[in-house]
Amino acid sequence: MLSARYGKQEPEAGCDEAGRGPLAGPVFAAAVIFDASYRNPRLDDSKKLGEKARYELREEIMRDALSYAVAQVDAGEIDRINILQASIKAMHMALARLDPQPALITVDGNRFRPYGKVPHVCVVKGDGKYLSIAAASILAKTFRDDHMLRLHEQCPLYGWDKNKGYPTKEHYQAISRNGPSPWHRRSFKLYKEPELF
Repeated sequence: MLSARYGKQEPEAGCDEAGRGPLAGPVFAAAVIFDASYRNPRLDDSKKLGEKARYELREEIMRDALSYAVAQVDAGEIDRINILQASIKAMHMALARLDPQPALITVDGNRFRPYGKVPHVCVVKGDGKYLSIAAASILAKTFRDDHMLRLHEQCPLYGWDKNKGYPTKEHYQAISRNGPSPWHRRSFKLYKEPELF
C-alpha cells in the first residue's frame, strides 16, 4: 500500500495534474488532504488503473477526504504562459480551494513554484508512492476526461471521446482535415507530416 505521509506537518496535501501532453483542452490539477490515519489499499497512480477503477476510487476519495479540490487552466492560458506554468497555476488554484489549508504540500514530479509560505516537496513518481498524491492524480484525470467528453459533444470532429485530446494518429489526421478548434493549444505542434503517421 502507498505511504500515508511524507512529513509530520498536518494537514498534508497531495497535488497532481493531468493533461500536460494533449494537443487540446485544459490542464487539470487536484489537491487532496486525508486524515493522517487514512488507508486505502486500492489507491494508486491513475495511469496504473483502469477507467472503471478510477471512477470508483473517485467516489471514495470525494467521500473520505478531509478536503479536496479540482481546478483547470484552459488552452488559451496554456498558450500564453506555457504548459509548465499553467500546470503549476492549476495546482495553486486547487490548493487555494482547500479547507483547511495545508501545512505541507507534496507534489508529483520535480517542478513546482512555492505556494505562499507553505513548505512543499516534489516527489518524482509521487502518485505511485503517497496516498494523497495518488488521489489527486485520479481526481485530475477523471475530471479532465469528463470535460473532454463534454467538449466532444460540442465538437465531435476530433475523436476526443476516445483520445481525450492526446496526440494520436487519428487526432493529427482530424486536425489536418478540419484545422484546429478553439480548444486546441496553438503553442503545441498540431500537424505532422503524413509520412510520420
